[in-house]
Amino acid sequence: MKKTYVIDTNVLIQSPYAIECFEDNDLIIPLVVVEELDGLKKAEGEKGANARAAVRLLENHRQSGDLLEGVQLPGGGTLRIEKNFSNVPLPEDLPEDKADNRILKVCKGLTEKTGEANRPILVTKDLVLRLKAQILGIKAEDFTTEQISETDAGYTGRCEAYIPDELIKDFKKNGIFSERLYRTDPDGERRDILFTENEFVILRSDQSAKKTLLGRISGDKVVPLKYKKASPYGVTPRNAGQYFMQEALMTSADKAPLVIIKGMAGTAKTFYSLAAGLEKTYNGSDNEYRRIIVCRPNSQFDDDIGFLPGSEQEKIAPLMRPIIDNLEQILDTDGEDGEMILNDKITELFERGIIQTEAMNFIRGRSITKTYLIIDEAQNMTPNQVKGIITRAGKGTKIVLLGDPKQIDKPFLDERTNGLSYAAKYMKGSPFCWQITLSADECERSELAFDAVKRLNM
Repeated sequence: MKKTYVIDTNVLIQSPYAIECFEDNDLIIPLVVVEELDGLKKAEGEKGANARAAVRLLENHRQSGDLLEGVQLPGGGTLRIEKNFSNVPLPEDLPEDKADNRILKVCKGLTEKTGEANRPILVTKDLVLRLKAQILGIKAEDFTTEQISETDAGYTGRCEAYIPDELIKDFKKNGIFSERLYRTDPDGERRDILFTENEFVILRSDQSAKKTLLGRISGDKVVPLKYKKASPYGVTPRNAGQYFMQEALMTSADKAPLVIIKGMAGTAKTFYSLAAGLEKTYNGSDNEYRRIIVCRPNSQFDDDIGFLPGSEQEKIAPLMRPIIDNLEQILDTDGEDGEMILNDKITELFERGIIQTEAMNFIRGRSITKTYLIIDEAQNMTPNQVKGIITRAGKGTKIVLLGDPKQIDKPFLDERTNGLSYAAKYMKGSPFCWQITLSADECERSELAFDAVKRLNM
């Protein structure tokens, strides 16, 4: 049965091609949404770019017919702009001149016109608007096309398995076929495991609990970690998660051009990524990367950067303070360098172009080659942004996405709709993507941080 959907502005701002995602259903765009897109088309950053993309798409459909009467969509549905129902009454507490409330008028008017059986469904990313819709008896939903499932969100890029004790020596030399590994159910029965390409594995001997090995799925085999004994820029792993993270970060861009690392605060995601980047860029003898670029998306900063005073670097300096803090820890190897010495070391890295910091807006449209690109706090990216970043990767570039999907700062995003989770789902199993989720008990920042992660993770 066909359904009728009313599309809110924020859906098109986050996903400008959303109107092509509703299959054979009928779509209605209130005229106020067109007005809002017009007001946003000159905005800085992702918001303005997506508004312009949505307007261009509407223009393409306008050329095929009358949008007020409705035009046919490729999926079999229709698209039309609704300019009526401006006189539909709302409760006195809802100002009639507010854009959200004008959208509610359209939904209410359509329901009265077509009847309850055919009442439209409002699609919006705005939680408050969905609440107001329910109060008025209007059915409302989130835009779920880019939302990943709970199962996909739970993928950690790691698992545990048992290995026959007699094969441990063979594994250390040549790896072992994954079909030889197994897990046990609560009744002690053996169960086969379905592995994913590049998934990390903790191997346990089936004869001795003290024998533990670390490996990675490569094709139909589990292979030993190549960089287990590495210490990038003097940093050594302290737990299994960090060994896996080190393996992904140290592997060349030819084999691992995309690395996705998720984990709570204090699990050393940014710290380790910078250390590996410095090792490869500054200490490496093979000139694998020309530079390190660090981006850190922010919920308000990306939209407002054009209005801030100063150069690009001066504008983004406040956001990059956590990066500087991590660099100070990495460069202060003996813990005795004074503030001036540390500042000089960090300044040298930036002046020589070894490390650069850039705003997300300035990545758009570029082709980045031979670069170690770190996107910190990537959970504050939209799916559209993460697509743009990954497709910017040129030859010899390694992209590292870092973040905690449970710590979302950007409006209209959540744990299952943010760009980091979106990339983790759709790049899962790709031979070019390695990903790992660090657990809460792998927090290494401090004893207080570890205790807080356990106690405050509600």
